[in-house]
Amino acid sequence: MAEKRDFYEVLGLSKGASDDEIKRAFRKLAMKYHPDKNPGDKEAEEKFKEINEAYAVLSDPEQKSKYDRFGHAGVDPNSFAGGGGFGGFGGFEDIFDMFGSAFGGGFGGFGGGRRNNGPIKGSDIQKSMTIDFEEAAFGTKKQIRLTKNVKCKTCDGTGAAPGTSKKTCPKCGGTGEIRTQQRTPLGVFQSSSPCPDCNGTGEINESPCSDCGGTGRTRDTVTISVNIPAGVDDGSVIPIRGQGEPGINGGPDGDLYIVLNVRPHKLFERRGQDLWLEIPITFNQAALGDEIVVPTLEEKVSYKIPQGTQPGTVFRLKGKGIKNVRGSRKGDLYVKVSLEVPTKLNKKQKKAIEAMGKEVNDECYSKKSGFLNSLKEFFS
Repeated sequence: MAEKRDFYEVLGLSKGASDDEIKRAFRKLAMKYHPDKNPGDKEAEEKFKEINEAYAVLSDPEQKSKYDRFGHAGVDPNSFAGGGGFGGFGGFEDIFDMFGSAFGGGFGGFGGGRRNNGPIKGSDIQKSMTIDFEEAAFGTKKQIRLTKNVKCKTCDGTGAAPGTSKKTCPKCGGTGEIRTQQRTPLGVFQSSSPCPDCNGTGEINESPCSDCGGTGRTRDTVTISVNIPAGVDDGSVIPIRGQGEPGINGGPDGDLYIVLNVRPHKLFERRGQDLWLEIPITFNQAALGDEIVVPTLEEKVSYKIPQGTQPGTVFRLKGKGIKNVRGSRKGDLYVKVSLEVPTKLNKKQKKAIEAMGKEVNDECYSKKSGFLNSLKEFFS
């Protein structure tokens, strides 16, 4: 077993710290490592226990005096100096209840209970939907079907059979909690736990609805209309309020979140609001210039390629991209030209290219001419 750390060190204090300093340090650390703020974090849970153990000793004058004189042995009931130790101290559950009001009740797994007879919002639902590239660009309306819990139509979500109603639990008086008091070294603390008779709801359902079994909810397949705005992208999330799981005890319904998957386009690549397109051109078009047809998402446009266009040159067509989902501004279309070298030439075509090569000498190629000059200087 690991050796216990010094209690002052646990709270980040020096020996001899005042009562106010101890209390402030405890509250700060307890808030930081509280189980409700760190759900499922075992390390935080252990730190929280360690902090409470240190505070239980240092906040009690008698225990603090023993600890200051003898260390851990002074407060260990099994040691010679421990004396009565924590006589009557029932564990860390009581100290946890000190913070119950700050976090809305007791803490699961540590004793105490959380009231569950108040309105509770229904759970949210997440669903994926795949749409086409153009649908994402221009917006569309879709229908989605999903099976989920819905409010029981027979009892209107009350859980009670038609013509009947739930009654206030006599054991807890409708609070949903059973409160107890316990005397500890820190004083008298009050703790609460869910009422066993009504399971913390505060109500007894003597005549549960036959269709939902008293839960107020049934399973059903529903069709929901989804409005997809123009400009959404792959991974965009569309919230649909009130289409999640039904609320409990009159709480609001949860929300439905649609996560979009956008199919790739055969021609265009999307980069934010901009579109990129690669168009192959011939040697003749690059050398002499030409007017080419450029496709956009909405139409075909003509574009004049200037004479001497080099492979990899990028042209921009302003405003031919995708609309911003939060505004009216559109992105741009970037067209990258690539030079395609002909293949499968016949004899006549080969001779024509050879003849052209003799006429169009190295001086016509500025990059090649520059490279050859550099090459001569390198070897000279």
